[in-house]
Amino acid sequence: MNSHRKHGGCFVCTNGVICSAMRKWFYIGILGLILFEIANVYFIMPMPGSQRMNSLQLAWNLNHWRWLFRLLFAGLTLAGLPSAWKNRRWGARIPVGMLLGIAAAVGYLFNGPMTASTMFHEMKVKRFSPPEKNLVPEDKLIIGVEINGEARAYAIQHVAYHHRVFDTLGNKAIMVTYCSVCRTGRVFEPVVDGVRENFRLVGMDHFNAMFEDKKTGTWWRQATGEAVAGPLKGKSLPEIPCRQMTLQQWLNMYPNSKILQPDPAFAADYDRLKNYDRGNMKGNLTRSDTGSWNEKSWVVGVIVGSQAKAYDWNRLKKERIIQDSVAGKHIILWISKDNKSHYVWAFPTERPFKKTTWLETEGNDLSGWEGLRISPGGEFTSLPRIPGNTFRMEPVASYQEFWHSWRTFHPETLKY
Repeated sequence: MNSHRKHGGCFVCTNGVICSAMRKWFYIGILGLILFEIANVYFIMPMPGSQRMNSLQLAWNLNHWRWLFRLLFAGLTLAGLPSAWKNRRWGARIPVGMLLGIAAAVGYLFNGPMTASTMFHEMKVKRFSPPEKNLVPEDKLIIGVEINGEARAYAIQHVAYHHRVFDTLGNKAIMVTYCSVCRTGRVFEPVVDGVRENFRLVGMDHFNAMFEDKKTGTWWRQATGEAVAGPLKGKSLPEIPCRQMTLQQWLNMYPNSKILQPDPAFAADYDRLKNYDRGNMKGNLTRSDTGSWNEKSWVVGVIVGSQAKAYDWNRLKKERIIQDSVAGKHIILWISKDNKSHYVWAFPTERPFKKTTWLETEGNDLSGWEGLRISPGGEFTSLPRIPGNTFRMEPVASYQEFWHSWRTFHPETLKY
């Protein structure tokens, strides 16, 4: 028996049971589409509660299989639409039309304006200038990198918006990254299994930016360079040593350094981060806490071997110099007069050094510290007049960032 009859040029189902089932398909499909598009973004963007969940694998699965989910829910929606729409009373069609409109709006918002790649764009123009033609103020914090005798500085204010800047320095490909929500600056070699790879910003997890490689769709954590979800999970990008300090301090060390200039196309975006250096942002994600050991307090994170340790920024500003031992190595933390630039060195002796007049005054410039050595008696000497028995200062990997970030990605960290 034919369960459909022709009405007004259209076939309408006459079997109530079938029509009722197909109407359910429509509602399941349309609600599924709406909830999926929200979930696909919710878990990887800073939304209420999302960044405190351990939902990374779920988020990756939703993103990786997104077209399968979309086809499934869209198919149910289309199959059930004729039955849901067939009621000749317009009042009964209003909910159907509203759901279709909501689905369209959600699809647009959560695949356009609310995605990380839409909010934060790559630089369009990368221009490097020598100090005499530089437009970046010298009191700005920068990420400094030196490779094979070639040095460059990247202002945090600019990198923080783009999240990553690709470059080639000293014949080596590099990716300079910064996450303003964690206050983490890292430089990596964008190479996976010996092949240069391209990365896009895909979102964040536990408030830290994540990048997706183009070839495999693997997600990589900015704070560590580790692949955290996808086919290459467990691999790590080679990290390149970098320094965070004011441009002035960097140019004291590397006077021939080139400086990345702001891209005019993003002047308004940079302007919104103009107070980031000083920690004067008002937003909950990027603001700083002036107290110690709070979520948004600043720390200096140090890594020696496999051991991580955190030092309170307020204490460093007060004491100016901190001596400590990490993983059996004696280290010195130093902050310059600008209260923005920090340095960490190690040397092979446990003997405390002496705070000489030179160290407390001229030493605040720090322009010559790369060539400093310490004598067995604890006196610092500059490179041109090295006595016979001295120990060379070696830079130690250190990072200034928010305490919540360092604690999360270095769960075994010690506190000074």
